[in-house]
Amino acid sequence: MANEILVDALPYIDAGYDEPEVKQMVFSLIEEELNLHAFETEILKNEFQRMEQRQPMEMLSMKRYELPPPPPGKQTDAAAWLECVENSYAQLEHQATRILNLELMSDYGSNSWKVYNQTLKTMFDQAEKQLEELKKNIQSVNLARKHEQTAAGSRLNAMERAWIGLVSKNYEIECAIVELEKELVELKKNKAAKEQSIEDKIDENTANTNSQENNQMETSN
Repeated sequence: MANEILVDALPYIDAGYDEPEVKQMVFSLIEEELNLHAFETEILKNEFQRMEQRQPMEMLSMKRYELPPPPPGKQTDAAAWLECVENSYAQLEHQATRILNLELMSDYGSNSWKVYNQTLKTMFDQAEKQLEELKKNIQSVNLARKHEQTAAGSRLNAMERAWIGLVSKNYEIECAIVELEKELVELKKNKAAKEQSIEDKIDENTANTNSQENNQMETSN
């Protein structure tokens, strides 16, 4: 039954939306329009899957920061030791770069952070302004829809009353026609009965006249 109901025809004037079947249909339509997984990336999907399976988070690997010596089988291999020394140089340069970054952050990080916060504040204010404008537009659209649907509802109610009046008049006319047909049939019956009665009287008078004439003729003879 609910599938046969238009839930978006004139919601400001239509009735019946509080019925459980209609509510369920409305919620189904809303769920079809919503896409709750549109923002998920592969990383987020994997993380959600990990949390659903209650698996621990993978720890940060520190293997690349290690300085292991050559394996036992290559303790006398100069090339293996040279690779380890080059790895240590790379690690040392990486640590120096990290120290330099920390020094730069110590000197300029606070100002960069302030600029970043100010940028976020500006973006937030713009988003909030857009949100307010969107709410106003939504309210304007809803008010316009309500006004249009209320006006349409008044016209529909007037047309419905007119239709009911015309149907009632047609019914009254049909009833009157039926009564007139009954009266016409009755009149025809009465007319036929009167005509028959007149014919009977004429026949009776004729018979009486003929009887009197016969009596007179018999008397004169």
